[in-house]
Amino acid sequence: MDKTELKRRTQLFAVNTIKFVEGIRPSGSLKILTNQILRSSTLVGANYRSACKAKSTADFINKIIIVEEESDESIYWFELMEMSGLVGPHLVAPLKKKRTN
Repeated sequence: MDKTELKRRTQLFAVNTIKFVEGIRPSGSLKILTNQILRSSTLVGANYRSACKAKSTADFINKIIIVEEESDESIYWFELMEMSGLVGPHLVAPLKKKRTN
């Protein structure tokens, strides 16, 4: 996979997360969790784009590590929503799968 394809896929992950949040109309605890998931999922692509502009190999590695951390954090928020019963597994499974593909 080249960097153009990865840019597209990380952006699509953010778009799909936005659609997910808009589709469930969160309130209470779910509102807090969806705010977190929106933040982390949109930062995956933003930080990847930043990594593509790295000034050195060390800078690239540091930025890619941040991408990985934000991606993992996104999965954490999806798992919390699912485990707490606030969102059904059928809703988060496609997003978790897209993150890992």
